Amino acid sequence: MAKFCSLFSSSSGNCTYIGTSAGGILIDIGVSAKKTEDALKDIGVDPGEIRAVFITHEHTDHINGVRVFAARHRVPVYATEGTLDGMSYAGVFEKADIKAYVMPEKGTEVDGIFVRPFRTPHDSLESCGFTVMTPDGKRLAVATDMGTVTETVTNALYGCDLVLLESNHDVRMLQNGSYPFYLKKRILSDTGHLNNEKASELAGVLLEGGTSRFILGHLSKENNIPGLAYETTKAAFSALGAQENKDYLLSVALDYNKPVIL
Repeated sequence: MAKFCSLFSSSSGNCTYIGTSAGGILIDIGVSAKKTEDALKDIGVDPGEIRAVFITHEHTDHINGVRVFAARHRVPVYATEGTLDGMSYAGVFEKADIKAYVMPEKGTEVDGIFVRPFRTPHDSLESCGFTVMTPDGKRLAVATDMGTVTETVTNALYGCDLVLLESNHDVRMLQNGSYPFYLKKRILSDTGHLNNEKASELAGVLLEGGTSRFILGHLSKENNIPGLAYETTKAAFSALGAQENKDYLLSVALDYNKPVIL
């Protein structure tokens, strides 16, 4: 039995917990170590049970609490070589006793949890998402921070039991919003963030491939509404003839979500 929980998921900070009775891992720590520890305790997890931290990329909303958490709990940090370079430049490892490792392309195992990276198109040094295989054979994935859906992304996610998928913004809200032009252009680019429509299209492909649990994440607080993201993907599923609570479970990741037990 495995536990999956999106502790934080937004443009302000991201952190996902995946664990078993033997221990657990975190994917990203984009909020403070204190907030991360409190969130873990709220779902019944001792922060000392975390065995490793996996980082998708070096942007602040994904690494803000890594330095303190990893040093305090003496857990290793895994990321791509480019991401580690970016984290080093940001001072994450400066004067801190942290063991950092380049994430093997073929994956690595931590207390029976097997984690494998896949490349994502984002405007960072070497971003990735992760698929996770639990000891009892469940396949889970975290796929955020990507401006478009590539074949690599689709292949990595296809067949997963649960996917945390970015549904960052509504295009019209972003275009008519207060963001400066350069930021709108960045978000809308192929190395920006996935909008609701693109997310729903990918979710439909994954549904047909056997995925039954979907969590929409990394929503922009300024350019999206949880209900809108939810309804966009639900409509795509309905168009495929799928029924909620029968063929799939769909939710939106906000802060302090309830764990999903698999």
